Amino acid sequence: MSLQGTYDPQNIFAQIIRGDAPCYKLYEDDDVLAFLDLFPQSVGHTLVIPKRSAARNILEVDPEALGKVMGVVQRLTRVIVDELNPDGVQVAQFNGAPAGQTVFHIHMHIVPRYAGQGLGIHAAQKADPAELEQLQARLRQRIEG
Repeated sequence: MSLQGTYDPQNIFAQIIRGDAPCYKLYEDDDVLAFLDLFPQSVGHTLVIPKRSAARNILEVDPEALGKVMGVVQRLTRVIVDELNPDGVQVAQFNGAPAGQTVFHIHMHIVPRYAGQGLGIHAAQKADPAELEQLQARLRQRIEG
């Protein structure tokens, strides 16, 4: 998919926002939703999306919505680092299929990185639901505490 086009209101993130698809929610307010990635690059891989913006990429999102997303990204990155103690953390955002974007609703990735792990862009396998539930509980406790 190129950088130009129309927003698909049936993309998986739009479905999650509407409540039509489940997620392992970590944070939500009126403007932003954050949840664990089902195909994580590492333990704690989190996605942060604007709820009110029908933008496919950074070229289309309004600055106010992007600012709200980035505030949540910073807050959750601190929580993830404090809870999981990674050796590093990657914050990424992809625009267009050739750049690695697979869901065409603007989103940010928070990816804890551990020594010797490598920097793969896409995970090969789906995470274990029980592990995601346990991690969700740990992180939500820190976020809400």
